[in-house]
Amino acid sequence: MLEGNRVSRISVRGFAVASATAVTAVGAVTGVASGSTGQPSSDAEATASETTLLADIPAGQQAQVQTASLTQQADAQAIAADASAKKDAEESARKQAAADAVAKQQAAQKAEEDAKARKEAEQKASRDATRDASSFPVQSSYSIAQIQAMARSMVGAGQFQCFSNIVDHESSWNYQAVNASSGAYGLFQALPGSKMSSVGADWQTNPATQIKWGLNYMNSRYGSPCQAWSFWQANSWY
Repeated sequence: MLEGNRVSRISVRGFAVASATAVTAVGAVTGVASGSTGQPSSDAEATASETTLLADIPAGQQAQVQTASLTQQADAQAIAADASAKKDAEESARKQAAADAVAKQQAAQKAEEDAKARKEAEQKASRDATRDASSFPVQSSYSIAQIQAMARSMVGAGQFQCFSNIVDHESSWNYQAVNASSGAYGLFQALPGSKMSSVGADWQTNPATQIKWGLNYMNSRYGSPCQAWSFWQANSWY
C-alpha cells in the first residue's frame, strides 16, 4: 500500500509467486541489493532473498507480485476449504451409516421380541384351552361336526386351522380310525394309541381326550400346531 511517496515495508516472506515475471523481478532486486546478479552464495544470502521487501521491488512490478501472491493464497484457501468440506461430508456419512445400523438392529430385535411374545401368547392360549377337555359330556358316539366344535373350543383361534389340517390328513376327523398295517389310532394316528392314556383312560372312545393329547403333543414337540403343520408339510408326518 502507498502512503504519500513512501511505500509500506510489507514483507513477502512465504509468497509463492506464480508469475514468472514477478519471480524474475524479485531475483533482480535481490541481486542489486547484494551487488551481484548471480545466485546467493551462502545461507545468509538465501535468507535475504526469501525476505525481500515489497518496497525493494520496482513500483512497476509490485502489482504483479501482489496479484500472483493473492491468487496463490486464494487457490490454497479454496483447496483447504474443499478438503475440509469433503472431510465433514465423510464424517457426516459415517455417523449416519452408524445410526442407520443401530436403528436396523433395534428394529430387528423388537420384531424378534414381538414374534416371541406372540408365540408365547398362542402357546399359553392353547395350553389354557386344554383344561376344558373334561367339560364335554361323554357320549356313545360323536359326529365330525361335534368333534370339530370340541377342537375349536380347545385350540386357540390362531392355531385351529393348522390343527385341523393335520387331523384332516391323519384321520379325516375319525376318532376311531385305525391304521391296519401299523395299528396307529385315533384323530392323530398315535402309535401306539395307548400313548393317549397319559391324558385320559377313555382315549379310545372320547375325542376330547384325543384332542387334548394331540394339542399337548404339538405344543411340546413343535411349539404350536402351526409349527407342527409346517413340519408335516415338509415331511408328510409329524
